[in-house]
Amino acid sequence: MKLLRFGPAGAEKPGALDVHGNLRDLSSLVDDWTPDQLAPQRLAALSMTDLSTLPRVDGEPRIGVPVAGARQFVAIGLNYRRHAEEAGLDIPKEPVVFMKAITSLCGPNDDTVLPEGALEGDWEVELGFVIGKTARNVSVGNALDHVAGYCLANDVSERHWQIKRNGQWGKGKSFDTFGPVGPWLVTSDEIPNPQALAMELRVNGEIRQQSNTEDMIFPVAEIVAYVSQFMTLLPGDIVITGTPAGVGLGMKPPQFLKRGDVVTLAIDGLGTQTQRIV
Repeated sequence: MKLLRFGPAGAEKPGALDVHGNLRDLSSLVDDWTPDQLAPQRLAALSMTDLSTLPRVDGEPRIGVPVAGARQFVAIGLNYRRHAEEAGLDIPKEPVVFMKAITSLCGPNDDTVLPEGALEGDWEVELGFVIGKTARNVSVGNALDHVAGYCLANDVSERHWQIKRNGQWGKGKSFDTFGPVGPWLVTSDEIPNPQALAMELRVNGEIRQQSNTEDMIFPVAEIVAYVSQFMTLLPGDIVITGTPAGVGLGMKPPQFLKRGDVVTLAIDGLGTQTQRIV
């Protein structure tokens, strides 16, 4: 299933795409895609629903973050071999973990607002996943059982704040609108292998990143197991898994986002995003 939320910011309704790609309003079945609705048994029951019997949503409504009520927004850094190389850093021996503020979350096609005085805005296409049931000290072998589904994300970054303001990554990655997620949460039954997904990001139509999740140093199952050793992952939590080579910081000379730029990104099976930089 492809679950999504549509409507004005703060007033989104739950929806899903039917087999023909039509948007259906599911608000008669659920109030919203909240953490409790992501439990495996609830998603299994929902999968039996004939979506064609539910109201069709016409037009092109705004799409919001595909899940409501996320309590943690976890990110993994330097998780692609070629990206670590372009950054001039050693391949990590353990996942690099940091947090993005949940207030940075926004819809996949919302504008990206560069903060006043931003010098080094950057892009990062990433595979995201959403936790469906509590993960605490889980093994690699059953880690994916805790994943409700997968989504596309852009880990928008302001490198000056990230690197030159005492080196705390969260500061450069937590501005409002720096966490576009969606358009859909694709349930895990439709993504049997999250380590075989092609991904791409363009700035003003020019390819900047083009890779595959097979280049990840730590795959999704290892990330879930590792993080769950030292923090409890809760239903609805969003985890993004790192970006491939091709970020603006790694270009020679570096290139950064400016107002008026348009960023488009995609991952196989997870849809597309378009953000205008303002």
